[in-house]
Amino acid sequence: MSSLALLQLVSPALPVGAFSYSEGLELLVQRDQLQDRATLASWLEAELSRGQVMIEAAALRPLRHSLSQWQVSAEQGKVDHGTDVRDWAQWLIALRDAAEVRAQQQQMGRSLLQLLADLGHPLPDGGVDFGWPVAWAWAGLSWEITPLEVVQGYLFGWVSNQLSAAVRLVPLGPTEAQRLQRQLQPLIEMQARSLLDVDPKQLWCGGVGSAIAQLSHAELYSRLFRS
Repeated sequence: MSSLALLQLVSPALPVGAFSYSEGLELLVQRDQLQDRATLASWLEAELSRGQVMIEAAALRPLRHSLSQWQVSAEQGKVDHGTDVRDWAQWLIALRDAAEVRAQQQQMGRSLLQLLADLGHPLPDGGVDFGWPVAWAWAGLSWEITPLEVVQGYLFGWVSNQLSAAVRLVPLGPTEAQRLQRQLQPLIEMQARSLLDVDPKQLWCGGVGSAIAQLSHAELYSRLFRS
């Protein structure tokens, strides 16, 4: 059941609006910094190894623990406002430099948390304003997906969304996108295992180029994507 739940979570049919965002990829393509499969592959490898997505993936396990404690407290009738979860959510959103990407994280998080609530898995306080990593961790806990699969799915889903944008922007044909998704699977697997038990607050992020691209996206004359 765990694997089937993970397939549902990473499905492009998941109604969270991920297809609307490029996370700075659109600007890089317009500036000819990403021109083909090779340059895109280098970009994705760098982000998986040193980008913000890596820190978010590492935060999923401690988030799951905090969410589980909050859930148990609620079931026992104890007063618990989910302070630890809120602290994690605020810390993760603060790491995002661009307002567009912060809005993306919040919108996608709200959409997933609302979907989970509609499917019978509301947060203990019924809230939805916690951001994408919190929503992903809650989905993993609610659907009993293993912690490793949750991290793998988070990284795999991020790559899939970037490739979906690249198919429309680079341009990159769908076959090449699938070939690149396969090529990156060993790195995704390695990163997921290495990040599973790491304290995310002890990690560093080298995504300066990504942050600049995201911050500059709003200055584009014409845009296909929201970030």
